[in-house]
Amino acid sequence: MGQYIAPLRDMQFVLHELLNVESELKQLPAHAEVDADIINQILEEGGKFTSEVLFPLNHSGDREGCHHDKATHTVTTPKGFKEAYEQYITAGWPALSCDPEYGGQGLPLVVNNSFYEMLNSANQAWSMYPGLSHGAYECIHEHGTAEQKALYLPKLISGEWTGTMCLTEPHCGTDLGLLRSKAEPQADGTYKITGAKIFISAGEHDMSKNIVHLVLARLPGAPEGSKGISLFIVPKFLPNADGSNGARNPIFCGAIEEKMGIHANSTCQMNLDGATGWLIGGPHKGLNAMFVFMNAARLGVGMQGLGLTEVAYQNALVYAKDRIQMRSLSGPKALDKPADPIIVHADVRRMLLTAKAYAEGARAFCSYVALLLDKELNHPDEEIRKDCADEVALLTPVIKAFITDNAWTATSECLQVYGGHGFIAEWGMEQYVRDARINMIYEGTNTVQSLDLLGRKILMDNGAKLRKFGAKVQAFVEANGTNEAMAEFVTPLAELGDKVTKLTMEIGMKAFQNPDEVGAAAVPYLRVVGHMVYSYFFAQMAKIALEKEASGDTFYKAKLATIRFYFARLYPETAMLIRQARSGSANLLSLEADLF
Repeated sequence: MGQYIAPLRDMQFVLHELLNVESELKQLPAHAEVDADIINQILEEGGKFTSEVLFPLNHSGDREGCHHDKATHTVTTPKGFKEAYEQYITAGWPALSCDPEYGGQGLPLVVNNSFYEMLNSANQAWSMYPGLSHGAYECIHEHGTAEQKALYLPKLISGEWTGTMCLTEPHCGTDLGLLRSKAEPQADGTYKITGAKIFISAGEHDMSKNIVHLVLARLPGAPEGSKGISLFIVPKFLPNADGSNGARNPIFCGAIEEKMGIHANSTCQMNLDGATGWLIGGPHKGLNAMFVFMNAARLGVGMQGLGLTEVAYQNALVYAKDRIQMRSLSGPKALDKPADPIIVHADVRRMLLTAKAYAEGARAFCSYVALLLDKELNHPDEEIRKDCADEVALLTPVIKAFITDNAWTATSECLQVYGGHGFIAEWGMEQYVRDARINMIYEGTNTVQSLDLLGRKILMDNGAKLRKFGAKVQAFVEANGTNEAMAEFVTPLAELGDKVTKLTMEIGMKAFQNPDEVGAAAVPYLRVVGHMVYSYFFAQMAKIALEKEASGDTFYKAKLATIRFYFARLYPETAMLIRQARSGSANLLSLEADLF
């Protein structure tokens, strides 16, 4: 059923050689004592846990799925999942980057980020159970009262309780302003919440003692639309004063969605029938409070895309080296065999390198943003904290959409490497394709992310955030523009930076006349920005690899080959995307709907 080996060498390259995290963390009082040895030890142990405990459950969990008992509303996860979760919490993994005040280990997010890549490569469906808990932790940590923090955070940090986000409803999808769930205030300060939620990942299961649901609902007399939404903590079991489980709260799983992928995660239809909840974040401020959770989830979904890209690549590579079929066009390579391994064929290499490049670009990108988050939360300089927050806001939709788009492409290419065997379940590759497809949809579809990037993050502040990032790109171009060895990387980066500036101005001017121009351009525009980000990181990685290539470490030779492939084969997509973004809205909207 394949294999997964944590890519520790490349993770260490990104963290220690590209991002210099040890020196960056020394500027943050909360993390000043974290050094490379500590980081490496954690990642090595994470690699063992994910490859030895989680990966063997991935295929069997997909085949078995979750079991729903309609009479009791309970859900049983696949064989081995609960036991793996017990090992996970016993080892202290849920507490890795959480606040020490509530029982966390207080390690940097950039370390936790690398661990989550491993989790998602090894078993995305399993990883969603603790992954959503981390989002609930962040939301309560940011917006909860002192009492709420004291009650819920230690339980979430220890892993004894897990969390969910209950947002959407059957009729509203992404448009949460249409939701109908109601919250009636009670004399004791609690609320009785009634409604129906759908697509609730990890909504019900048997892995933890309690489940903390964060539920969006409307108070009586609330304003229409998104301005009238409030957020509530609705636990599966009402907690007693000492934190033990009390009475069962009437928030039940009505059914598990029959899905294309992530079968081992219980995506639930949740029904609330006067369930007791506690307000968090203030009346009518629910969407603002939930955005902490949603942004964490969007970054997490990008990590899911990276994880699947990596594991699909690893297994396709093993297959390509082992599978023999036909001879190389330039003559036999494996003279002792009746045919050559398919890795000798140019197009097989194209497919493998596509996945390899997208994995390595995403790893650098995600680690960079995780480090920005550490600086946003912990840097003593307020101006630096603000700049980091702006950059995270700009790049979050790009992480979610660009990486998951690329994961869909990469897993599909890796399946193609297997030929007919790729479609057969026993090889495991078709699961990665199915699992990758949902990542483009949930936590805001990739079109929604594109609209957020172009409409809200760029045009609404007249491109200020984008210019800040562009200044970093320009500084790198100016510092390395006279280095002949770097020309093949710096020149396309500089050209794309100029093109993004001009494209942004053009779309902005059109949007003043016709707002539909934003919707027509948004998706190709985000991919152009994504390539600018990847080009920036690949150019930096190329500089490091060129300086160390003579060391004899073949890692740097392979890194340069991957980067050159990216600029030769994947980067050129930007020319097509820019033409699409510039083509305007008329070719999409001029045809009346009844003529389709």
